[in-house]
Amino acid sequence: MEESPECAPQGRGPVLVRRRPPERPGLREALKARLRRGCTCSVQGAWALLQGLFPAMHWLRRYRAREDLAGDVMSGLLIGIILVPQAIAYSLLAGLQPVYSLYTSFFANLIYFLMGTSRHVSVGIFSLLCLMVGQVVDRELLQAGFDPAQDGPGPEANSSAPNASATTLALGLQDCGRDCYAIRVATALTLVAGIYQVLMGILRLGFVSAYLSQPLLDGFAMGASVTILTSQLRHLLGVQVPRHQGPGLVISTWLSLLRGAGQANLCDLLTSAVCLTVLLAAKELSDRCRHRLKVPLPAELLVIVVATLASHFGRFHQRFGSSVAGDIPTGFVAPRVPDLGLMWRVAPDAVSLALVGSAFSISLAEMFARSHGYSVRANQELLAVGCCNVLPAFFHCFATSAALAKSLVKTATGCRTQVSSVVSAAVVLLVLLALAPLFRDLQRSVLACIIVVSLRGALRKVRDVPRLWRLSPADALVWVATAATCVLLSTEAGLLAGVLLSLLSLAGRTQRPRAALLARVADSSFYEDTAEFEGLVPEPGVQVFRFAGPLYYANKDFFLQSLYRLTGLDAGRAASRGRERGPGGQGGRGEPVESRDLGPVSSAAALVPTATCFHAVVVDCAPLLFLDATGLATLQDLRRDYGALGISLLLACCSPSVTDTLRRGGFLGEEPGDAAEEGQLFHSVHSAVLAARACHGEPAATDSTL
Repeated sequence: MEESPECAPQGRGPVLVRRRPPERPGLREALKARLRRGCTCSVQGAWALLQGLFPAMHWLRRYRAREDLAGDVMSGLLIGIILVPQAIAYSLLAGLQPVYSLYTSFFANLIYFLMGTSRHVSVGIFSLLCLMVGQVVDRELLQAGFDPAQDGPGPEANSSAPNASATTLALGLQDCGRDCYAIRVATALTLVAGIYQVLMGILRLGFVSAYLSQPLLDGFAMGASVTILTSQLRHLLGVQVPRHQGPGLVISTWLSLLRGAGQANLCDLLTSAVCLTVLLAAKELSDRCRHRLKVPLPAELLVIVVATLASHFGRFHQRFGSSVAGDIPTGFVAPRVPDLGLMWRVAPDAVSLALVGSAFSISLAEMFARSHGYSVRANQELLAVGCCNVLPAFFHCFATSAALAKSLVKTATGCRTQVSSVVSAAVVLLVLLALAPLFRDLQRSVLACIIVVSLRGALRKVRDVPRLWRLSPADALVWVATAATCVLLSTEAGLLAGVLLSLLSLAGRTQRPRAALLARVADSSFYEDTAEFEGLVPEPGVQVFRFAGPLYYANKDFFLQSLYRLTGLDAGRAASRGRERGPGGQGGRGEPVESRDLGPVSSAAALVPTATCFHAVVVDCAPLLFLDATGLATLQDLRRDYGALGISLLLACCSPSVTDTLRRGGFLGEEPGDAAEEGQLFHSVHSAVLAARACHGEPAATDSTL
């Protein structure tokens, strides 16, 4: 903003001189410049690209071992200790052997250490993604002729063979058992989801995750948690029930559980009761004493150690028929390329998996970055999480993302950088190489208890619904609809319903925004809503109209209806009747407005004239976020109709983007500051009102400060 003394008349203040906007290059020049920058190769450019792809190369050089190493090692050890029992437990959700969960945790921690931009996020197995993977695995197992109800690697499960069927022969599974085919499906699904995420990162689509609103994610987490809880009840009770598929999975499972409740395994039932009591009590103690405890209680590890010893020496599997984890092999399996045919089959399922994983990862990374005063790159986070899925898919791993619970533990235990992820990976590696066989006799009911207790945070979100309803009924509706659809239909349907409702609520808020007439606050230069405040002074001969939203194709009719209703004049109908009567016809003044449902429009009956007694309409454009071609045409038609009636249309407080649209659309002159613009655009509502009254020959009111 510059002052121009030579352009300022005597006795008046400084005037605004608009800067000339820089000339925009044409499309061909812009493409040439971008190609030139992209094709230019230099050592500095290659090094910067490499550092951008692997941020660890940048921050490791400045790593302060004396200040950060102790916190990173402590948090890494604790996360690794928590990660091992959770990895084994979450294998039940995915329908896979526990060793594959350990592989996933190991590779994900190492890759995110190299590529992630967040210092505190813990990437690994996530219960919601495990559930989504497990549903796809169960469906494909059923179609291949396997029994999805057989939960993987029991002591006698490794010898399972598929039922003889044409499907089995067509898929070439004669030499592949249930567990082998399950991991093939999981790796194919994971690879496709990772490719989606990597492509989103390359195409700079990190903003897409912003459309998955927080109410949507919370409702999805709630609905998926109920589904997870339902799927684990059969392990808690020790009941053999079929694993249902398709819509109504939760209801069908509950009905099967009620029918088979009399066949519950007493050993599993007692074990579940004891473990749930201990874990819940430990969680409550940790929550209440979190300010006093320097490290969280490793309750899961203690429960697993004690339960494994009790099951081993008590021979629970042989004596009581209790279901146990089974053999967990040590070491690594040779890498294998995921099946291309399965990748095509599960490609639609991978879309929701990729969206959920990327949305949770980006939102958690941004949340911790804000709370600790640094920044993250959303597109690089997509690349990092995508590579955590693409590369490990060749090493018998399944889908991963950031997990809130473990990330909170990292921050609470002094984590400073992603060096803690390397320490966690070392703990998992130790289990993979030496300690995995010790968990052979661990009961599945204990693993189910760990899963159920981990759902406490998501299930407690139901208490936020009343507060959310008071704050925003639309957001509360999205929350409830997403959760209900997840429970009653499926998790994929719940996610789709939540996205559609979020977009509809966003469109609804912009399609019917609040419209109001404004009046002056006493002798000041401020104007407020006449329906909201009392004692306002209407401007004689001038109607001030505010439309609190954008003007575009979806709400242009509502804009006109609101304006005509509040001012008491249907300018379009009045102008058309005046044109029909000919050049000398006088009509249109005081035409009644057609009765329509206008929604939340201010009435202000006392200040709205029953007949036209105004000569100007001022539109307060401060809330006008944007203007499309239809909105521009609406303003042009409105100016024409008002002009036919001898009424001026003035615009006030337009943003630069709206002003530019008006200028490029021909509503104003082609050059800034010409006569057409000076007579229609004003920097404030009050200046527009004064100009309208001056043009009509009315005396200007005396200004004062409020």
